[in-house]
Amino acid sequence: MKTAIFYNFLDNIGGAERLCLIMAQKLNADIYTTNYDPDKIKRMGFGDIKIKSIGQVPINAPFRQEATLWRFKRLNLGNRYDRYIIAGDWAVSASANHKIDLMYVHSPIREIWDLNNYVKKNIVPRLTQPVFTWWTKRQRRLNQYFFNRVETVVCNSQNVAKRIKKYLNREAVVIYPPIDTKKYHFIETGDFWLSVNRLIWHKQIEKQLEVFRLLPEERLIIVGSYEKSHHFRQYAQKIEHLRPDNVTIKSWVPEEELIELYGRCIGFLTTALNEDFGLTAVEAMAAGKAVIAPRQGGYKETIVDGQTGFLLNNLSSSAINQAMRRIKAKPDVFRQPSLNQATKFDTDVFIKQIKTLARI
Repeated sequence: MKTAIFYNFLDNIGGAERLCLIMAQKLNADIYTTNYDPDKIKRMGFGDIKIKSIGQVPINAPFRQEATLWRFKRLNLGNRYDRYIIAGDWAVSASANHKIDLMYVHSPIREIWDLNNYVKKNIVPRLTQPVFTWWTKRQRRLNQYFFNRVETVVCNSQNVAKRIKKYLNREAVVIYPPIDTKKYHFIETGDFWLSVNRLIWHKQIEKQLEVFRLLPEERLIIVGSYEKSHHFRQYAQKIEHLRPDNVTIKSWVPEEELIELYGRCIGFLTTALNEDFGLTAVEAMAAGKAVIAPRQGGYKETIVDGQTGFLLNNLSSSAINQAMRRIKAKPDVFRQPSLNQATKFDTDVFIKQIKTLARI
């Protein structure tokens, strides 16, 4: 049974892209996308996947998203495959010419739905805000139209299921993202903290920098990739400008190095705003490390407060510092509970559920 997966673009690899690649690998599926980086994909261990570009798209928003949407709308593979799956939000228009058996949703497109006002006020220049408002209304209509053509909707958390119901009036089945827990392992409690996230404004990296500016005796390594578009580069430059000397930012690392960083860190820190799920937090737990995260979004579904880390009601420097001190005092206490919790999100569990829903 031949399966095709539609995904926006694979030129910058984060949690959503990793899920798409894992799904394709385990289902022996082909991926159809726009821009992609074969070298990065190969170095991550996915060199065996057939990836086909349907054409290049620009790097800057909103032209990148617009071009992706219309390229997938024009795509028509006919009966070449037995099953069609959408795994990327801007690839939803592939439903125009294909019977989509399943769509895996990381979130309804955040810039047009739940974070729309934030984006408008904090990112969009004042003079172009009326245009952004018009663009939002148009994209919402298109998003609802294409989304309603999908047969089965799957999402990554109860948090996202509520968003899908609120904004798109669809019920969604929750299947948590996969972690290949066998890859991750505890090595030691080292001398640094770790943060792994895409460098974009809603990850709130500046809060992490402020904490470590006040704690010069502590070290933080941030693994933070970012796209080449203007607003991504602008935020990355801002973070670099704010970075104190005891914080190191690595824009890209091979999978082997990332796994070692997880295995050797003291603990893991994330500050993302209402995170959809939080894949990197689960990866840290798979390495036996405690996680510090905000008490919101998907983190409430993955982190057991006080056992696998701490969920914070506010992300003040003092609150984060206190959580760090508690972890650093007894890091071994969190190891086994974290390892146990991570197994609930293992790849085998994910693939079994996806196969059942997609009738593969």
